[in-house]
Amino acid sequence: MNDAPIKVNCPTCDKIVVWSELSPYRPFCSKRCQLIDLGEWADEEKRIPSSGERSDSENWGEEEK
Repeated sequence: MNDAPIKVNCPTCDKIVVWSELSPYRPFCSKRCQLIDLGEWADEEKRIPSSGERSDSENWGEEEK
């Protein structure tokens, strides 16, 4: 059995992160990288593509017709 720890790259800075309890911000290497990523999502620099013409956030508050 392979007991070697799983290692991933931080999505923000590409630093190697051990996937274990020792890395509380995994997959990020630090709180700083975690917050940078969160800010990119909040600013809509990152988004999950949708098949609709408008995103759910653009429909926010509109009443169903």
